[in-house]
Amino acid sequence: MSGKLTVVGFGPGSKGDMTLRAVEAIETADIVTGYTTYVKILKEFFPDKNYKATGMMKEIDRCRMAIEDAMAGNKVAMVSSGDSGIYGMTGLIYELAFDMKADIEIESVPGVTAASSAASVLGAPLMHDVALISLSDLMTPIEKIMKRVELAGEADFVIALYNPKSHGRTEYLGRAADLLLKCRSPDTPVGIVRDIGRKDQTMTITTLGKLKEAEVDMLCTVVIGNSQTYAKDGLMITPRGYVAKYLE
Repeated sequence: MSGKLTVVGFGPGSKGDMTLRAVEAIETADIVTGYTTYVKILKEFFPDKNYKATGMMKEIDRCRMAIEDAMAGNKVAMVSSGDSGIYGMTGLIYELAFDMKADIEIESVPGVTAASSAASVLGAPLMHDVALISLSDLMTPIEKIMKRVELAGEADFVIALYNPKSHGRTEYLGRAADLLLKCRSPDTPVGIVRDIGRKDQTMTITTLGKLKEAEVDMLCTVVIGNSQTYAKDGLMITPRGYVAKYLE
């Protein structure tokens, strides 16, 4: 094999939330490749690395560049925030590497995904079954996304929404809330965490009935409780059932 390409999930953004494997992969890489915003974050912690960056909507170009650099004999770290295998670059890297017949070693390094990092700020909202749903329709038709939201609501999953709102997608979060209100109480707790793990991090707990009024953008992760989730002392808790079973 010519070189090695490691697809690295570096977590929400702080160095403290990076795994030891992620730090090692970045530190030992000849080239660190990623989306412009991610590269900017990592330069604060790894200022001496050789970086290559591309902007939004350049994912295929970015991955091809990383594969070609690895084929040339380099150790490349392709970085994604959160987990590289959850809405990250791992799948695209494998697909393109197969297509390019790239004779390289590929490794995926997991990271702390937005749902779990947001949950740690909110309290314990993911203690029972959870569905992760992205509201971005760049790759998936919006009607299919909304069907997934509807069915996850009917199945009483806790729901973590990724990419909840952008300048071009201002109505999807409200549509999702309306669908969930058909099967959940308007008092259902909802947690919103922005800039998770970074210096400007904020956290808000509201309700499903008031979600449309909340300030939400692409830097937010939205966690919607199930029928058992409750809010207390500024935290969200989803019981797993331990206490009820103990009291039987």
